[in-house]
Amino acid sequence: LAEIETAIRGATASGAFDFDGWAARVFAYQYAHVEPYRQLCDRRGITPAGVAAWTDIPPVPTRAFRHADLTAGKPEATFRTSGTSDGPDARGRHLLPRLSLYRAAALPTFDRFVRGDGARLANLFLLPTPALRPDSSLVHMCAWVADAAGSPGEWFAGAQGLDVERLTARLTVAEHSGEAVLLAGPTAGFAQLFATGRRFRLGPLSRVMDTGGAKGMTRPLSRQGFLRACWTHLGVPGYFCINEYGMTELCSQRYDSALDDRLHGRSLAARRLVAPPWLRTRVLDPDTLAPVAAGGSGLLCHFDLANAGSVAVVLTEDLGRTVGDDGIEVLGRVPGAVPRGCGQLLVDMRSP
Repeated sequence: LAEIETAIRGATASGAFDFDGWAARVFAYQYAHVEPYRQLCDRRGITPAGVAAWTDIPPVPTRAFRHADLTAGKPEATFRTSGTSDGPDARGRHLLPRLSLYRAAALPTFDRFVRGDGARLANLFLLPTPALRPDSSLVHMCAWVADAAGSPGEWFAGAQGLDVERLTARLTVAEHSGEAVLLAGPTAGFAQLFATGRRFRLGPLSRVMDTGGAKGMTRPLSRQGFLRACWTHLGVPGYFCINEYGMTELCSQRYDSALDDRLHGRSLAARRLVAPPWLRTRVLDPDTLAPVAAGGSGLLCHFDLANAGSVAVVLTEDLGRTVGDDGIEVLGRVPGAVPRGCGQLLVDMRSP
């Protein structure tokens, strides 16, 4: 785990990363050390010796994280999903035997896509404090972001949810002072702020980082609608509004390309969610798990080498498609029952 962490840190500095080589090494390590995963591989007749390419390595459905201890060692941290329709006892959990590996993957990717211009920003989080949510991977990451910026960060959610009154008071102060701020939190929290009808003109270089999509919203809000609301209610232009796509089961994230494209002369490029070099995503048919044609929709399957301490290949129930050579677009969630391909993988993970 220390070696892959060093490789990720090196990729941050140089941009070079041997994905194929590290994928084979990580699979061999996880096959040897993660018992439930080895059971899945054995039932499918797949071993490290027989894998020709990283695309042959079996994925694990996100639902498996609710029931199996998918870890290669004693965890330093346990992150939990926010909840499921099956109740709090069925929350997914990600056991991390090396927390520093998560930090090594998360912080440089955030810096590239959200703070790529090096702006100094006050960090305002539409989230509970780390003390209230020590099991939230997002809260953990935001605390690291604030620490790296040399500030404690300001947190505007608690046990009762978002403290809209305190947040609007803080935004009023920022507006009057011209202070540049980063507002970060779940998309639903921003929708709650917009619903107040309050309007601000935040200082130049202020920006928004929202996580997720329509989850938790009482009324649907399209991506274009969200971007318009950020301009109308906060005075933040669309290229400073960065959507983050991540999940508890992954140590790496994808980010909206808008700011990174603008900073590198690609302002006309299509908005898309772009990953660091140690994360790749395939789009698979929900029934067969075969890859779909380029641009076609299917289940998103992520190969995250920062997940070396648990399971690197994670099959979601998110629908998406590829965009260009380096991006994806998330189209929503699979409605209703577990997709057939995910269901068969869950069966293969059960003990004899």
